[in-house]
Amino acid sequence: MEFLKLKHLRFFVSKSLLFVIVMALIIILPESWGFGRRKQQDVVVEYRRPRMKYLEVPQIVWGLNNQKIGFARACLTARLLNRTLLMPSLSATLFYKEIDQLQPISFDKVFQFDKFNSLCKGFVQLGRYSDLQNHSDILVVQKGSGRRWTVERDLDQLKELLRRNEEFETIQIVGKNPFLWHDHFPVKDYAKVFECLVLVDEISKEADKVVGKIRELSKMNGGYVAVHMRIEKDWMIHCKKREERSNVSDICSSKDEITSRVANIPGLKTPTVVYLAVADALVDDDDGLILNGWSEGLVAVEKKKLGVVQIFNMHPYLIQAAIDYQVCSKADVFVGNSYSTFSSLLVLERSARMSAVTGCGIGMDVRWPSFAYNLKAMGGSGARPWITSLSGSSLQEISYGSNNISC
Repeated sequence: MEFLKLKHLRFFVSKSLLFVIVMALIIILPESWGFGRRKQQDVVVEYRRPRMKYLEVPQIVWGLNNQKIGFARACLTARLLNRTLLMPSLSATLFYKEIDQLQPISFDKVFQFDKFNSLCKGFVQLGRYSDLQNHSDILVVQKGSGRRWTVERDLDQLKELLRRNEEFETIQIVGKNPFLWHDHFPVKDYAKVFECLVLVDEISKEADKVVGKIRELSKMNGGYVAVHMRIEKDWMIHCKKREERSNVSDICSSKDEITSRVANIPGLKTPTVVYLAVADALVDDDDGLILNGWSEGLVAVEKKKLGVVQIFNMHPYLIQAAIDYQVCSKADVFVGNSYSTFSSLLVLERSARMSAVTGCGIGMDVRWPSFAYNLKAMGGSGARPWITSLSGSSLQEISYGSNNISC
């Protein structure tokens, strides 16, 4: 009897001990396996967003398309450094030396911020200053200028920045504006950035109003020709000096030369409306002389004749240029000056649309034909066909003009 009691007691003690051990394991093991509260907190810390790195550049100045080049150059520099470009400030007014008259305008007042990041995802990204985590973790870099600051020295600076790239949250470049930085990037990379630049709806709608007015006059075929007519006072001074320095004579074009070469483009269908994109404030033309002298079948119009002057006058220079650019971009035929940045970027954009182009200098045989009126067609009297080569190693020729305009 005593033996049975003792056996029963041992069984009870063993069972109780087993219960204690199991409960201890339930409490202790989750902590060691990483399921406890402390470990969960560690996991949250481990997967926090990694520290972003940014590039900050000076305010971008000059004309619309110089600013677009400057912006693209800043983007490609950020891409090279594997950094996000902090959204830069553009310039609403023309800038030469009147710094006190410079009016800044936010990038997202001209181009769509989110649309840019969506279209350029995986290539380059824009960030806002509010994204910065540490406003004091900055490396300030002085960009050189002048003749001594060569392409090689600029590239050496970029290599040095790559070496120190992990040290700072933000690299801030000061000095020259991005348009005047040296170029190290292929044309196709610039074209990619330009594809991601989409005007905000307010500006795009203004351009659509102008295009609508033009198409109302083109009831027969609905198409139109856009001519970037560079005859403004500032351009004539610039182009003549450029001709002297470059020892060439095909940069400037008179109004008569422009009208003649446009009229003699082979295959141009008439009658058609010819929209003249010109900076009215810089043209001495109170009597509307630029509308005279066009061949029969070419109906020349400008802002006054279209009745759209008020649309342009509501906006600063940068927005006016953006509207004109959009109107020219949508034209069935575009004719410009190969030494103009405005014309050059338009033709680059139109050439990028020609994915099926297999030849060069093919004129009206393509969907988005473009021509340079400052250069006479080979063996003819019309404007020379113009296609931008996307295989170029840099944007140098497009930035500063060229008479080598066929791919």
